[in-house]
Amino acid sequence: MRRIGCRVSVVVSGSKGGVVKKLSMAVVLVVAAGSLVSGHHSFPSFYFEEQSVTLQGTLVEFDYRAPHAWVHFSVADQGGATKKVSAEWSNPNRLSRDGVTKDTLKAGDYVIITGSPGRNASENRMHLKRIERPADGWQWASTRR
Repeated sequence: MRRIGCRVSVVVSGSKGGVVKKLSMAVVLVVAAGSLVSGHHSFPSFYFEEQSVTLQGTLVEFDYRAPHAWVHFSVADQGGATKKVSAEWSNPNRLSRDGVTKDTLKAGDYVIITGSPGRNASENRMHLKRIERPADGWQWASTRR
């Protein structure tokens, strides 16, 4: 999330009513600008949210940091070649409420991941909706629609 600072100058002149109106308008503008600047990116602009794919492979890295956690895993394609796929997950704050910590997944874990494919296929990205680790039966599924 990026925040951009802004400076608001209020010119005080005339009656008290005019000052209150100008100050109120300045506050409204600052709040509106702040909410626009700190907005969250739209997943549908990066992923085909109406589609679903399931891939399985070996975990390479679990990047557990804000704004979103990432699961990087290697997958064998149809020709047998290995490619790295990156799955964008939820915010670590939200994941921690679901019991997911930075230690939940480890490199070498075999995982099955279901999610929405990326709009740019060459990036090998997906928006993670479900993940499971068959070795011990652990799983997580999105409760959001």
